[in-house]
Amino acid sequence: MTSDGVAGGRPLNEGKWSGWTAWHDPHPDTFLQAIGRGYMRGLGEKKAHVALETRTSHRNRVDTLHGGFLAAFADHAYFGALWAMGHQGQVNGVTIDLSMQYLGAGKVGPDLLAEVELLRETGRLMFLRMLITQEGEPVAASTATLRKAPKAQ
Repeated sequence: MTSDGVAGGRPLNEGKWSGWTAWHDPHPDTFLQAIGRGYMRGLGEKKAHVALETRTSHRNRVDTLHGGFLAAFADHAYFGALWAMGHQGQVNGVTIDLSMQYLGAGKVGPDLLAEVELLRETGRLMFLRMLITQEGEPVAASTATLRKAPKAQ
């Protein structure tokens, strides 16, 4: 299966996520299914929030959020945030570096909230950082370097 590049957001107007945009991936059988649906909202040209509802499949054996899941969520959140910031063409970019710092044990149940900031953009790269919180408490921090998607011909 190859991506047709038709991914992005769908604005929500009711319920818990009213005012947010739900991430939409047209391929039903990808790794994103393991992470879960993300919700995003732009906070200007260089900042965005990405949220996720946690579920039991995200936990480890000691009943906290698995570090690998948090890294996967961070990777997903960077692209959702870029979409919300107005960089929709970058959904087909690639992560070339991602660093995680685990700051506290996350719990299954409460939503995760990632605050993402675009620090710098060059011709080919984007440099970003994020703080992931749960109920206002830090769970993890991250930095990433993304290679931009090729420009459409």
